[in-house]
Amino acid sequence: MIAIIDYGVGNLFSLKCSIASVGHEAVVTGDRSVIEQADKILLPGVGAFRDAAAKLKATGMEDVVKEQAEKGKPLLGICLGMQMLFDKSYEYGEHQGLGLIPGNVKPISEVIDPSLKIPHIGWNALHFCRKSPLYRYVKEGEYVYFVHSYYAADCEESVTALAEYGALLTAGVERENVYGCQYHPEKSGETGLKILQAFCEL
Repeated sequence: MIAIIDYGVGNLFSLKCSIASVGHEAVVTGDRSVIEQADKILLPGVGAFRDAAAKLKATGMEDVVKEQAEKGKPLLGICLGMQMLFDKSYEYGEHQGLGLIPGNVKPISEVIDPSLKIPHIGWNALHFCRKSPLYRYVKEGEYVYFVHSYYAADCEESVTALAEYGALLTAGVERENVYGCQYHPEKSGETGLKILQAFCEL
């Protein structure tokens, strides 16, 4: 069973439906005992880092996620959920992340051409940096769907995939049992479902 962390942020219903469509059971929950019994954990997220991090802490889910990840349970952070895996975010100030993957979250405006629109919204190809079990069913150049204004930086050793939007931006990361994708697999059609299937099979 896969636990989708419910802390008031994220596309919970569409993510649960996507997991079901690849033949696996998922439950949306904020219950510590359910999460502890789960085989794997999904950490979704949309919106501002500061607000999401505050909600994660206020609901008690911050400690649960860190504890379970440190015990070796597979964890996948999606979009803002991925960004929260890192040490810090510089989105409207400086905010602490979960510290599960070394790195920082910075504005994409610092690295892309100023003529490009922010947020980065749309379909972009994945370019792989190294092998990852998350992409076992996906080929180089397949497209996934992004919506973001900030990106993961200072994390070269953990990057598994990049996407080009005026610069090469971090699209996927991995450190031991902790995984992250900046894009939304639940909105990325067949390619996204293949990525979720691979996570479910870890």
